[in-house]
Amino acid sequence: MVRSRPLEGVRVLELGNYIAAPTAGRLLADFGAEVIKVERPGTGDELRNWRLYAGTTSMLFRTINRNKKSVVLDLKTDEGRRDVIRLASQCDIIIENFRPGTLERWGIGPDVLNEHNPALVFVRISAFGQTGPLASRPGFAAVAEAFGGLRELVGSPDQPPSRVGVSIGDSIAGLYAAFGAMMILFQSKRGQPLSLADRTIDVALNEAVFSMMESLIADYLAYGVERKRTGGRTEGIAPSNAYLCGDGKSIVVAGNSDAIFRRLMSAIDRPDLAGDPELATNDRRWLRRDELDAAISDWTSGRTSAKALEILDGAGVPAGPILTAADIVNDEQYKARNMIQYFPVDVGRSEPASVGFPGIVPVIGDRSLSIRSVGPDLGEHNREIRGRYLGGEGE
Repeated sequence: MVRSRPLEGVRVLELGNYIAAPTAGRLLADFGAEVIKVERPGTGDELRNWRLYAGTTSMLFRTINRNKKSVVLDLKTDEGRRDVIRLASQCDIIIENFRPGTLERWGIGPDVLNEHNPALVFVRISAFGQTGPLASRPGFAAVAEAFGGLRELVGSPDQPPSRVGVSIGDSIAGLYAAFGAMMILFQSKRGQPLSLADRTIDVALNEAVFSMMESLIADYLAYGVERKRTGGRTEGIAPSNAYLCGDGKSIVVAGNSDAIFRRLMSAIDRPDLAGDPELATNDRRWLRRDELDAAISDWTSGRTSAKALEILDGAGVPAGPILTAADIVNDEQYKARNMIQYFPVDVGRSEPASVGFPGIVPVIGDRSLSIRSVGPDLGEHNREIRGRYLGGEGE
């Protein structure tokens, strides 16, 4: 059965490259919006070549630009800019992540597009936002993660700051961008007239990251505490870490709450720690975190990861394996919720390969909605978009 998608009937124009703006477009497309992705002639979105191991289009591009339509327009030409104006006049949302001022220089900034579509929602993503002394500065997620406070907290305290392994700053910004677009659409559907400023969402990569830093600033201003890197731990929470098991695999154990801590200590045969009044609260446990980690490590090292997890699960202690890509594709939980969906994809061989892609989040009902298509070939929808929205010109 094909389930309805909440955003069917919503049309989005994406003038986005790389990850942040395309992530916002992907989220809207996942739930039914028609997302028209504008790409430059010849090369298209540069993401097509990022982590490209074979073929002509990376799996990163296929993933982030799924469920979209690709049309080739040259925004540096009068014709391309006229086509953008015509498309924008027929859309509900426009998403862009050029450096601030670029669209204005090209003559297709919000003021111009607003004249042709006074209900259009503008979603603008940039390194540092559209205003302020750093507005004109370029930047990718790596810079934003450093500027937003995240990089200082990632890694071991005796090593330089590390990265989390994905462009998390871009992805967070994309989430905020999609959420902002939905807020404005919801507000406009209630019949409230909105000015251009009210319809403009300004997402800065560094602020998106900064917003995830929990009480980083408040702790500093209230107590003079500057948080530091803690490796696999989270500052102020114990015991919670990764622990090596006897089979060479590590598991994550989170004995965060007072009741869970007591169950954890009983499960690892340490009733002395479970009943120690000095460990009854989290602030006290944090002071003895090294001792607690040593006790848990001693226990896990004598068991396989599967056996350790079985015991902890039976005791009601949150714990789990550290999964690799190979583990995830075979995991029954992911399968049950349709979280890996397979498509035939060109990977540079004589025949397409069956490639799995991550499902749609959040789930509506009991399993992920189906992905309609993976990221398109460059200009795959030129004829369709021109025929439907541009009067068939340029075929």
